[in-house]
Amino acid sequence: MDNPDFPVPLVALPGAMPAWHGMAAASQLHVACEKVRSNGGRLIALWGSDERQQGAGFALHVALADQPGLICLTLPLPAQNPAYPAIDALFPAANRMQRATYDLLGIVAQGADDSRQWLRHGSWPQDVFPLRKDCDFTASHPRTADGYPFVSVSGSGVHEIAVGPVHAGTIEPGHFRFSVVGERVLRLEERLGYAHKGIEKLAETMSVAQGAKLAGRISGDSTVAFAWAYAMAAESIAGSTPPPHALWLRALLLERERIANHLGDLGYLGNDVALSFGFAQFWRLKEEWLRTQHDLFGHRYLMDCIVPGGVAVGLAPGHYDRLRNEADALERQVRLLKDIYDEHAGAQDRFLTTGRVTPALAAQLGLAGLAGRASGLAWDLRAQFPIAPYDQLEVRMATHRNGDVAARVLLRFEEIFESLRLIRQMLERMPGGETLTELPQLPDHGFGLGWVEGWRGEALIGLHTGVDGMIQRLHPHDPSWQNWPLLEHAVIGNIVPDFPLINKSFNLSYSGQDL
Repeated sequence: MDNPDFPVPLVALPGAMPAWHGMAAASQLHVACEKVRSNGGRLIALWGSDERQQGAGFALHVALADQPGLICLTLPLPAQNPAYPAIDALFPAANRMQRATYDLLGIVAQGADDSRQWLRHGSWPQDVFPLRKDCDFTASHPRTADGYPFVSVSGSGVHEIAVGPVHAGTIEPGHFRFSVVGERVLRLEERLGYAHKGIEKLAETMSVAQGAKLAGRISGDSTVAFAWAYAMAAESIAGSTPPPHALWLRALLLERERIANHLGDLGYLGNDVALSFGFAQFWRLKEEWLRTQHDLFGHRYLMDCIVPGGVAVGLAPGHYDRLRNEADALERQVRLLKDIYDEHAGAQDRFLTTGRVTPALAAQLGLAGLAGRASGLAWDLRAQFPIAPYDQLEVRMATHRNGDVAARVLLRFEEIFESLRLIRQMLERMPGGETLTELPQLPDHGFGLGWVEGWRGEALIGLHTGVDGMIQRLHPHDPSWQNWPLLEHAVIGNIVPDFPLINKSFNLSYSGQDL
């Protein structure tokens, strides 16, 4: 990126996405972040790495979205007492990322507003940092008391309601601490990390080829997005470009994943307002959609379909007509269901003005993806930084400004219709040819980024290679990192019984955030 005003020299990373990498000094980090923020940019991810085996210390990596594309800054840190200037005052979304980076690597964010533990729940001692290279991940530690210091709210008539981490349904674990007066919510504080599985540590035992399977299992509802982002990062390091046919098939799979999740969410949102008819119909449609995916691609949720170098699946000649007919039938039924949702007075009464996030608050706190577009933030990688084949498809991004449950419901309908339009174009214009190109031998100590607009928002992969094609560090970033804090704001002033509805309208990932 040729920008003499940017405080850090940047080098373009090879690959499909416009991305740059630069080495920053501690004194330059705040200046660079302030520059990006003043341009309307955002924080995408923050993570650390242990570089001591390469004769260095530690490193901090900060991925930022700016008008030209993705900028990743790397800040070298000393081997003893690694620390860096906190950036949560500029990007509030950095708060939990900074805390997680300390829990996993012992890298301190100096001057941070909040230094409480985030991922550590007494499962390992306070002086053990699992992502350090000298930490034995097979070792077991006696559990200690968590002692997490929740923020307390006092006053006349204030009560606390603790919900989770074990919930009534078969869902992921998370703790929600409500401070209420009557049924009105004054404050919500989340405690996550219960689904921490050690994905990043496990990746360090794998080759880049093996890591592709793991990447597709970071958050099961976003397997295509993460698998594509991982493949993109590996291909950037290798300097390789997949065949055109493979890229079009990747986009087809990504849009099918988007539709599948939106169908399920619209069903659950109907269920949360006692519209059981909507729940039954949308889940019937989702089930039919998933069965087609199993028949044509070998997996209901499309796992292991995308691999570095291309795809592991293909379409037979007769499959094209089946997919076209399915898309046409689905659109007819979803339009009928949209009319029912729009005209159902009870549903609209629950949807409208509930769980509102204003555009100003969304921009301030960095709300991402679908939820951000429902609050007026026009960010969609398919439209703004279109890679093949999106650069030939003219994605029509949908946005709304009300920022309530109703806006998030409407956006799902509109994105289903747009994804169906894109799928039809892909089927008409799909190029022929190979589906896979073998990657050349990866250079030692390479670095690549992958950035894909999943159904929930932007999925990012930061991939650092070691020697002999092994993974030295893998950081997957789900947009739920940005959006979970906004849920705490969205529920304020609403009644407690509306929390499940507001929560489902965001439908954030525990697994993708907890790693």
